[in-house]
Amino acid sequence: MLLCIVGPTGVGKTRLSIELAKKYNAFIINADSMQVYKELNIGTAKVTEEEKEGIEHKLLDIVDVEDMYTVYDYQRDLRNILDKNKHKNIIIVGGTGLYIKAGLYNYKFKEETNSNNYDNLTNEELYELVLKKDKNSNIHINNRKRMIRFLNREELTLDKDNLLYDCIFIGLTTDRETLYERINKRVDKMIDDGLIDEVRSLYDKNIRSKSVLTGIGYKELYDYFDGIITLDDAIELIKKRSRNYAKRQYTWFNNQMNIKWFNVDFLNFSNTIKEVENYIDK
Repeated sequence: MLLCIVGPTGVGKTRLSIELAKKYNAFIINADSMQVYKELNIGTAKVTEEEKEGIEHKLLDIVDVEDMYTVYDYQRDLRNILDKNKHKNIIIVGGTGLYIKAGLYNYKFKEETNSNNYDNLTNEELYELVLKKDKNSNIHINNRKRMIRFLNREELTLDKDNLLYDCIFIGLTTDRETLYERINKRVDKMIDDGLIDEVRSLYDKNIRSKSVLTGIGYKELYDYFDGIITLDDAIELIKKRSRNYAKRQYTWFNNQMNIKWFNVDFLNFSNTIKEVENYIDK
């Protein structure tokens, strides 16, 4: 059985995934594009060892924060896991819709179609081509193999209605006022839990990779450390951008996937768990 739990940030996906994994003897695959990176913990609301309750998690903490991990990489890694574990119960959980869509649907990457080894170019010349293709790329200039692989890869194509895996899609939702309040409180808790120190340690090591400079909670605090904005402004921006991201997540999932939505009972989450389990067991 393959389950996929989706929904906006802060709605309870992690908690539900753990409970369902225990009931169905499943392992969990992360589908959050930021949680694949090591050292990005508090700001990504990454599941803790205590919260895991012994449940195996895959595609979590697998990439160095200075490296780049793309939707192509995720598609490849997710499908490898799914194909090797066809007779096991698996739960995919996360809010990065593009990763889930590319992994489970007929997204196609035509890698190395040019088969050009670029032997006539120096690393510096290769790097210029990489930046022409993606000015935001953070592939290191000395990583020649990765630069060549990137240059030889064509963009993805999509047959969005072609689901390649038999999957049950579960969505968690709540009213906007409740969600926004939870997001605001969640950011406050991140600050209390040490988010500023987490980001400061990256900043002090002069890590300015794409994952850090684009991640909500990280880029705002980098601006604070750079003296561009105040700490209060940074925190308010984190809250605002998190709320905006949640709105975009709803739009994506509603337009891209056939999802059974459940309104979360935050006062008694066990009610939500039972409701989801009844739906799965039908």
